[in-house]
Amino acid sequence: MAAATIVHDTSEAVELCAPCGLYLKPITKMTISVALPQLKQPGKSISNWEVMERLKGMVQTHQFSTLRISKSTMDFIRFEGEVENKSLVKSFLACLDGKTIKLSGFSDILKVRAAEYKIDFPTRHDWDSFFRDAKDMNETLPGERPDTIHLEGLPCKWFAAKDSGSEKPSEEVLTKVFQKFGEIRNVDIPMLDPYREEMTGRNFHTFSFGGHLNFEAYVQYREYAGFIKAMNALRGMKLMFKGDDGKAVACNIKVSFDSTKHLSDASIKKRQLERQKLQELEKQREEQKRREKEAEEKQREEERKQRELEEYERERKREEKLRKREQKQKDREVRRNKKQLEKLQAEEQKKLQEKIKLEERKLLLAQRNLQSIRLIAELLSRAKVTIIYCKRSNPFILGPSTSVHKTFYFLTS
Repeated sequence: MAAATIVHDTSEAVELCAPCGLYLKPITKMTISVALPQLKQPGKSISNWEVMERLKGMVQTHQFSTLRISKSTMDFIRFEGEVENKSLVKSFLACLDGKTIKLSGFSDILKVRAAEYKIDFPTRHDWDSFFRDAKDMNETLPGERPDTIHLEGLPCKWFAAKDSGSEKPSEEVLTKVFQKFGEIRNVDIPMLDPYREEMTGRNFHTFSFGGHLNFEAYVQYREYAGFIKAMNALRGMKLMFKGDDGKAVACNIKVSFDSTKHLSDASIKKRQLERQKLQELEKQREEQKRREKEAEEKQREEERKQRELEEYERERKREEKLRKREQKQKDREVRRNKKQLEKLQAEEQKKLQEKIKLEERKLLLAQRNLQSIRLIAELLSRAKVTIIYCKRSNPFILGPSTSVHKTFYFLTS
């Protein structure tokens, strides 16, 4: 679907669900074809931009809401233009259809053909004939008759529940919007089913040109009249959203009748069974993932313990090496101190021995002096005795004036 465009004139908008800010606005598109002449001069070309500007100038006071090139060949250029209101389409066609364009530098005239855009929308004859001729359809059963509308290109934000904080569409909002046309039997938004993509192999998350996330939906009415009213109301319309600030934007949506029995009881039951199988498979996968995660965590824990053990062993070896190094240093210090102590002790012992020898020598000398004194004293004592004896025997033999008497007197005194 095309990107949402800003709507300046909302006078032709029809209310779809005012509380949700949703309206239907007529599609005001037209196709414009410009026939190109045969280019006779090589290297010369016609500017698409110049042709587009000439077309814009042909509508006089009015302006296109959008004008883009849908196809370009050597023979023609096809444009798709859109205006604000349905009433302007005829005036634009009158200004463009059958007119000609004269480009500068070209002698040939370019013919312009304009027509109202042909909307691709199914008619009542399309669905009546389809369900009548389909052999695998039972028109008495819901979902196998014209009762389900298939919508594509719905903007997610426009159908999100207010104050929910989510931009995902809501089945409740979808039901509220489309119950205007009749009682709704069932709705389905495939993108809300987490298993739907795996069941069908389709991607239900689609992006439009503007980057707005769109979704597809199925709306099933209980009565055929509700289906008819909805299809008639949506024919030739695009969806418009008006915000609280009054600004409005619109986007084209694709509307068709469901021909796949999507909301038939058999299809719903089949999807439920497939969903149950996928849920069981998902549980098994989750259990497998849980076991793998536990095994991985266990392995990581073992690896962590192993790393811690290796780190502890490295630290222990490092500490042991450091301890041995410190012990060696201590041993060297002890040996060095021991050597120094032994050296000091040897020096002290040597000094002591020398002192002892000196003392012994002094003692020996003192003993010798004492012995000498004793010997002399003994000699003198004997000499004294001898003198005394001699005096007693012959007093005149030795007198006080003799040398012997003098020596004895000196020593004894």
